[in-house]
Amino acid sequence: MRQVAIYGKGGIGKSTTTQNSLAALAELGKKVMLVGCDPKSDSTRLLLGGKCQETVLNSVREVGQENVTEEDVFRIGFGGIRCVESGGPEPGVGCAGRGIITSITTLEQLGSYERELDYVFYDVLGDVVCGGFAMPIREGYAKEIYIVCSGELMALYAANNICKGVLKFANSGGVRIGGLICNSRNVDNEREMVAEFAKKLGTQMIQFIPRDNIVQRAEIKKQTVIEYDKDCSQADVYRQLAKNIEDNDMFIIPKPMTMQDLEDHMMRFGFMEEYERTTSKKNLATA
Repeated sequence: MRQVAIYGKGGIGKSTTTQNSLAALAELGKKVMLVGCDPKSDSTRLLLGGKCQETVLNSVREVGQENVTEEDVFRIGFGGIRCVESGGPEPGVGCAGRGIITSITTLEQLGSYERELDYVFYDVLGDVVCGGFAMPIREGYAKEIYIVCSGELMALYAANNICKGVLKFANSGGVRIGGLICNSRNVDNEREMVAEFAKKLGTQMIQFIPRDNIVQRAEIKKQTVIEYDKDCSQADVYRQLAKNIEDNDMFIIPKPMTMQDLEDHMMRFGFMEEYERTTSKKNLATA
């Protein structure tokens, strides 16, 4: 069983990318469990056709952890994917990471990890600044980390911070980076920028996902792209991502960049023509 966590900056399309990728893995016949680790409890929405899912944290509050059953917290989604939502406290009250800790310990108690599974995926909110959100990598529940990003500065900044978290727990938890997934925002030189950024971290850009309005249309219909229109080109993009994850054997301890190096990287690709002119002038001056 492969244990995978998907991280990324809030709003980057992490949950959408995760659910579409899992739909493609299910299409390949893989047995998958998805543990949503966002307190908004929307990590499984597309796989469940928009149906509400009881969270682990709510079930524990209502009946006590020792009385929770799999029927309380699991729903079967598209392609037979086993869906779990960790949940969280009410807005402004308590620690959002608590839901993840409670969820994982409850799933262990239920023996959910002992089932015949090919993959367990964790869809994890944002950065790893909170101990609860870092739990999948800190405690070794996730061995493979994929980071969803774009060519925007704050998306790469968040990806770099996540790599710092992986580096911190690499030896104790055995966690490794499997690659970056670029969910395009159509910024200048985006594909090249993210590919080079991945290379500097020591990893790879495992998939470039072009921006396509069919993703939004599928979301409005409360479906993954593969369910909404299995023959469209964007569905094939997610199929390729699933295949790349399935075949991946490049797992590394990352080498995070300094903030100055990251800003220089952004300057180089964001102002490529200006950067090349300046570099050319400097080279001529020193020749």
